[in-house]
Amino acid sequence: MSDWGAQHTSVLSALAGLDMAMPGDLFGTSPTGYNSNWGGALTEAILAGQIPQWRLDDMAVRIMAAYFKVHPEGTETEERVPINFSAWTQETYGPAYPSANMSWEVVNKHVDVMRGGEHAALIREIGSKSIVLLKNKGGALPLKKPASMAIIGEDAFDNADGPNACVDRGCNNGTLAMGWGSGTSEFPYLVSPFTALYSKTSREGTDLSIVTSNFDLEVAREAAAGVSVALVFANANAGENYISIEDNAGDRQNMTLWKGGDVLVRTVASVQPNTILVLHTVGPVLLEEYRNHPNITAILWAGLPGQESGNSLLDVLYGVVSPQGRSPFTWAKDPADYGVDLLYTSASRSPSQDLNGGLFIDYRHFDAESIEPSYEFGFGLGYTTFSYSDLEIEGRPGQPYEAYRPPGKTAEAPTYGRANGSREEYMAPPDFEPVPKHVYSFLKEGGKAPADVKLPEEARNGAPQGFLPAGGAPGGNPGLYEVIYKVSAKIENNGDVAGTEIPQLVSCKHPP
Repeated sequence: MSDWGAQHTSVLSALAGLDMAMPGDLFGTSPTGYNSNWGGALTEAILAGQIPQWRLDDMAVRIMAAYFKVHPEGTETEERVPINFSAWTQETYGPAYPSANMSWEVVNKHVDVMRGGEHAALIREIGSKSIVLLKNKGGALPLKKPASMAIIGEDAFDNADGPNACVDRGCNNGTLAMGWGSGTSEFPYLVSPFTALYSKTSREGTDLSIVTSNFDLEVAREAAAGVSVALVFANANAGENYISIEDNAGDRQNMTLWKGGDVLVRTVASVQPNTILVLHTVGPVLLEEYRNHPNITAILWAGLPGQESGNSLLDVLYGVVSPQGRSPFTWAKDPADYGVDLLYTSASRSPSQDLNGGLFIDYRHFDAESIEPSYEFGFGLGYTTFSYSDLEIEGRPGQPYEAYRPPGKTAEAPTYGRANGSREEYMAPPDFEPVPKHVYSFLKEGGKAPADVKLPEEARNGAPQGFLPAGGAPGGNPGLYEVIYKVSAKIENNGDVAGTEIPQLVSCKHPP
């Protein structure tokens, strides 16, 4: 199945194995006279013999197989749970056909899916256990009832207009807990770091100062000077490219912190010898300066933690949860160290970029080129230390890995339906009333088959074929799942606090 806008051909995509296409792939009309690469254009191609009928049947069988998997034959329609929400509106009433703005009815029943569950506790646990502690100089963390604290930076505070103020999270106001785009969801609530810290410090009698703006540098400097600890917050956002935020059309334009975050961090650290940097970013940013800064005692990467953001962070800051996250990417000292960059401009509507690094991406690239990063892939500190001993590596006998080549051939591609007769048979019935902007398989006057393409004869060949070498058992080649080594070790906590260790195996041998 394609994503929206990802299908660019009619005949080729069908013969290459695409079974279902998202509608709106053209956002207009094509030379075939239809508003889709498929729909009526697919019917035209079938009737013209450009796509064999068995391929059409194959598409239908693959689509309906999933339907019958979920709704076995004989299941009563009444037993199915009807759809009770709309992704297009939060209102109770809305159009059943959003693209056409037609047929208004109840589209949202506002079912509380969190009722009776431990959703909040689980989200809080996931958020805290995924935080990566990058720096902890002199045991600055966990905090132990500091006498005074400054919370500085917009990213620590709530969006004044609410966590869902921007459609599809298309802004960067307040604390960052989710990126932007069509795959986002609505926050039922969002606990900001400030909210969680205010509750904690109020109970413990810690004097609290706050600075909600990244740009009031003099106010930030005054608030940071003289307190026991200053927590400075900064972020960097990204999302889907139909939304642009601060000239970032989806992808980030650079690896610096947003909204003057770097200047804010430097300002606070210039006057506060116990500065703790908390980051909410979608990926790596440049941290080498802060890694080496004597006044920055701790750096935490909290990623995009979701609705329990502040509570998750609080658990790590105060040692309720020992940090156990490991960095899922490499933090470079310089953007050029990654070896690749974005394609920023192109004269083509369909730009392409030749990325020929093969498997040598992220840490493999850094290893292969002997580049020292700020923090390596898999890096993560904790509040205690662990020792490894009694390492044992036991090789298991096995056969050399070979491409699995199943014997025999497939059955001939079956044909279930028919595709013959006059064009009139495939036109819409006289009384048919189409929903505007919807895609139908009917032919229409003026429609024509897509431009034919030159392909090898095998592309349309439904005769028995040899099984693919990568096939075999479910999941692929059975050789992929053979146990070839057993590795064991004794891991011991050497510190005074409970903690969690994440053992990692790293291969130092690069493929040729």
